Amino acid sequence: MKNLIEDFTKHIQHAITSANNLSLNPCSKKIDNVLICGLGGSGIGATIIAQIVAPTCSYPILVNKDYKIPAFVNENTLVVVCSYSGNTEESIEMLVLAEQQNAIITCITSGGKLAEIAQEKKYNHIMIPGGHPPRAAFGLAFPPLFQLLAHYNIIEKNYRDEFESAIKLINNEEANIILEAKNIADKLINKIPIIYAEANYEGVAIRFRQQINENSKMLCWHHVIPEMNHNELVGWTTKDEDLAVVIFRNEDDYFRNQKRIEVNKTVFSNYTSTIIEIHSKGNTRLERALYLIHLGDWVSYLIAEQKGIDVTEVNVITNLKNALAKI
Repeated sequence: MKNLIEDFTKHIQHAITSANNLSLNPCSKKIDNVLICGLGGSGIGATIIAQIVAPTCSYPILVNKDYKIPAFVNENTLVVVCSYSGNTEESIEMLVLAEQQNAIITCITSGGKLAEIAQEKKYNHIMIPGGHPPRAAFGLAFPPLFQLLAHYNIIEKNYRDEFESAIKLINNEEANIILEAKNIADKLINKIPIIYAEANYEGVAIRFRQQINENSKMLCWHHVIPEMNHNELVGWTTKDEDLAVVIFRNEDDYFRNQKRIEVNKTVFSNYTSTIIEIHSKGNTRLERALYLIHLGDWVSYLIAEQKGIDVTEVNVITNLKNALAKI
């Protein structure tokens, strides 16, 4: 896992370079909306891209993480099915349902049943390198989402320049990122992390939560500002030093939300002494998101290293899939 985290920017570079060799068929149908289907490490990129392009994209983009698909899906819906292994049963079922609605289907995968279906039915699809845990293939699977949406004119650009800027930023900051990650990991060990971010960066918060779950083998939760100010904030009533607050902060956070964070910190400080603020770097939302994702990946790995556990092992998920396969 360590090598895969170290190769994060190499994965991104591979993905955007590979785009030069893509051969995708044009689409003659009118597109009204977009549904991106995917779960876990294969689906988190969908959540993040939907938030990144929201300020400029005129098409509704919905992310679906279930077996079923919404009733609005029809022949004018672009359905992007993401499954790193190509064998995620929920994703395959969503694909079948989308076919029944005559949707416009495209896929991102490294192989499996999804690749077989895409090739057999000549769906536009992007093949990415396989052999990694899905969560460690984020850098390979995330840029193709932009490439597909740009191909179908859902977004006006493929964001290649921003990806290249993010690569340069992360490479230049790598030593500082690892140092900060070590400091954060030291504070989170044997704690229950509570992750907060502005709503526009919820996907990044979810990614960090998932990495803490899978890599660090820890429970944690996340919420977003301002929504948590209307419910969860009231739950802060008991002093508990086992809790550790992590707040993602960005220069483009809405100014009223920045004020809210400052007030929230005064509440948190009454109940825990561990409040960690992580400030992103970068000139665009995409750069800042990738910076925080990479830093969070390092944190999750370093916690696992301190705990002396196998960061790659996810036996409980494997056992669940095996049990379901027998039903």
